[in-house]
Amino acid sequence: MTARETITTEQFDEMFDNGEDVSAYVDWSKARRPNQEARRVNVDFPAWMVRDLDKEAGRLGVTRQSLIKMWIAEKLG
Repeated sequence: MTARETITTEQFDEMFDNGEDVSAYVDWSKARRPNQEARRVNVDFPAWMVRDLDKEAGRLGVTRQSLIKMWIAEKLG
């Protein structure tokens, strides 16, 4: 099958289930992640907390923002 062919949902599912690359059949420009839309939130932290966040983020090899998001997700999940 070529990327220009139209395939059925069943064919797509079978290809996916078989571990085949189905990316040619996906229009990534229209992809959405439900309930994952980003919204900006501003939070003020004391300087000592930012220092400790940066230290822990560095230890884990992630950004400060990623660390904060991971910790909040753990508490909410």
